[in-house]
Amino acid sequence: MRKLTSFAAGLLFGLGLLLSGMANPAKVIGFLDLAGAWDPSLALVMAGAIATAVLPFTWAKRRSRSLLGAPMQLPNKRELDGRLIGGSLVFGVGWGLAGICPGPALAVLLTGHWQILLFVLAMLAGMLLFSALERRRTC
Repeated sequence: MRKLTSFAAGLLFGLGLLLSGMANPAKVIGFLDLAGAWDPSLALVMAGAIATAVLPFTWAKRRSRSLLGAPMQLPNKRELDGRLIGGSLVFGVGWGLAGICPGPALAVLLTGHWQILLFVLAMLAGMLLFSALERRRTC
């Protein structure tokens, strides 16, 4: 049942990304181009996503287990540190340069665009590098 609900949630997320335009690099770059022809439509998408998530997250914070019995795994760290800020900067720069972030990249991976494949390969390389650096850091 967990795999089925995970698949359904991923499918819903992917469809939402496609329908909202978040998987279109030109639309994302238009949103990020504050000094040029700014397209504010993705701000409405983000505001809608935040508004939609408020109730489920409020509910989840009060529970120790999900509806399917899995333990709740919400982040509990609240302070900002250099790692969080640095990671956010790297993510933001990559999003701005490529016009796409990991979720939409995976949603459109099979469209055959070599740029998306290159982005996903670079993303996976970054994840492997992070894992290697984390292992070195904790040893």
